Formats: sequence, C-alpha cells, structure tokens
Amino acid sequence: MASPATAHKDFVKITPDIISLDEVAKLVHDHKAGAISTFSGTTRDNFEDKEVKTLAYEAYTPMAEHTMKLLIKSARAKWDDLIHVAIYHKIGDCPVGETSVVIAVSSGHRRQGLEAVAWLIDELKVQIPIWKKEIYTNGGPDGTDGGEVWKANNALP
Repeated sequence: MASPATAHKDFVKITPDIISLDEVAKLVHDHKAGAISTFSGTTRDNFEDKEVKTLAYEAYTPMAEHTMKLLIKSARAKWDDLIHVAIYHKIGDCPVGETSVVIAVSSGHRRQGLEAVAWLIDELKVQIPIWKKEIYTNGGPDGTDGGEVWKANNALP
C-alpha cells in the first residue's frame, strides 16, 4: 500500500507530438515505488492482409482528457498501491513504428501496477472518445489503392 504521505500525481495528455515512453515513465518515477509498469502502443505495418501506411487519430480532447482522469480514479479504487499514473495519447498522423499511446504506473509492488496498466489500456479503448482512421497502401478494389477505414475506439481486441 502506498504511504499516506505520498502525494499521488496523475498525468493525462492528448497531443499531436511524438510520445516518448521514457519521458512518460519519468513522470511517474517515485522513490517509494518498487515498480514502474508501462504499456506502449505503436502503429504496426499490417492489418487483415492490408499494408498499413499510417494511422490518423482524432479526439474530442476536453472529454477525452476528463475521461482519462476518471479512468485513473477508478484504477486507484481497484488497486490501492498505485502511486503516480500517466496516460498519453497521440492525435493526428501516427506512421508505422510510431507510438500512439503510453500508459505508465508507479506502484509499491509490481503486480498491482501491471494489472492496473492492462486494465487501463482495455478501458481506454472502450471509454475514451478517440477515433482512428487506418490508411492502407494496398488492398483496395483495384489491388493498389488501399483506401482508408475509420474505426471508433470502443471495443476490446
């Protein structure tokens, strides 16, 4: 359990900038923490036999950041060992290999941090108002133009 003297800090951000896993992990660093657990989601180069060129994210930023704060509050109610929590999500273009989302949690012990990170990414995909457009380089009607597909960020994988 986190020390009562520990001031918990929460960090949420929707950004068009490149997200650094190291920078987000540093935000949650604390000398009382025995673990920093992270999740980093990146754009892969394929989806259902289509070659992905890039992803483009849009969000209703005020609502997304507010909902992220509520998710963190819920996580703290489920896992009392969390010290600091950060959730960063990219908007705009996110080419193959680039990070689109980072979640970092510091905790007294690893198990609660790892469980909280897994729960947070699953719930983020269900609850946060973020929309993703997948842009393909192939797989279109003529076999070359891949087109694009909008997807709501609202279902577990």
